[in-house]
Amino acid sequence: MVQAPNRSQTLTPFHQQLNHPLQKQPISVLQINLGKRCNLACHHCHVEAGPKRTEEISRDIWQDLVTLIEQFPQLQTVDLTGGAPEMHAGFKPLVEAARRTQKEVIVRSNLTIYFVPGYEDLPEYFAANRLRVVASLPCYLADNVDKMRGNGVFDESIRALQWLNQLGYGRDPELTLDLVYNPPMPGSEDEFRLPPAQAGLEAAYKAHLGGQFGIEFNHLLTITNLPIGRTKQFLQRRHLQQAYTKFLEENFNRATLEGVMCRNQLSVDYLGNIYDCDFNQMEGVAAQSAAGDPLTVRHLLEAGSLDVIEQIQTRDYCYGCTAGCGSSCGGSLIEE
Repeated sequence: MVQAPNRSQTLTPFHQQLNHPLQKQPISVLQINLGKRCNLACHHCHVEAGPKRTEEISRDIWQDLVTLIEQFPQLQTVDLTGGAPEMHAGFKPLVEAARRTQKEVIVRSNLTIYFVPGYEDLPEYFAANRLRVVASLPCYLADNVDKMRGNGVFDESIRALQWLNQLGYGRDPELTLDLVYNPPMPGSEDEFRLPPAQAGLEAAYKAHLGGQFGIEFNHLLTITNLPIGRTKQFLQRRHLQQAYTKFLEENFNRATLEGVMCRNQLSVDYLGNIYDCDFNQMEGVAAQSAAGDPLTVRHLLEAGSLDVIEQIQTRDYCYGCTAGCGSSCGGSLIEE
């Protein structure tokens, strides 16, 4: 008889799982969080974004980021997120600077923003600039999506995806449309889940969305819920945070370490501060120079280098990125 895991055991600190500290590799991805304003307030949002948030990137910061994008040809990808990144100052100037320098641009879109007055031009703008759209759709069933993201979100998301398809997204090789899956939020320890195998779930999404709505997309990205932001608050209210983090530790997979996104990525907040990843940004864990100093965009410009970080800052929620098949902004890290 197999016994259930004893999650009363003390958590092993993540850094003790490593044979040596995680080292930064040459930077090729710049992820920018433009602010926390969003037209939605999703239950699983680690950014804690919403309509009442006012934090937004300043003109000085986004202009410095335009300079950074233009100055460093080693950058291959500019990844724009929020909040709803499209709602924030600097969004289009950053897009256009990246496209001028032939970099891939990812926009992490909630899809429903296209129906908010003043933003109806976004799908056509995305297509004209060949942006890669990465859109949250945590399930292909309406009830599950609306429970996580708000009433009516599923129907608007379907309309938005159909709109993108009409413009060529998911069909034209230059117009990539990816969807993002997150597991449901657990109400008890029995409901702790890692994302299922990405390839199999992608096939199920394509079959259902194609059959029911005629929707086509390129890839499904599976992302584990990390115990930070609203997910942490949800778990704390149910006295599940410690047990959930222990569950992630129990599923730690050393094979994921080589591919974790913090290796080759810089994450920038709306104030211009630098982090190793978006999750550290939300927890206020700043990236550090070799001398141990926190970094800003201005520091990178003055140094004339993106590669000033030697050691990645880790915390216990890093178990979320390294559990099972791994998790990143680009989906799973290894095949099951």
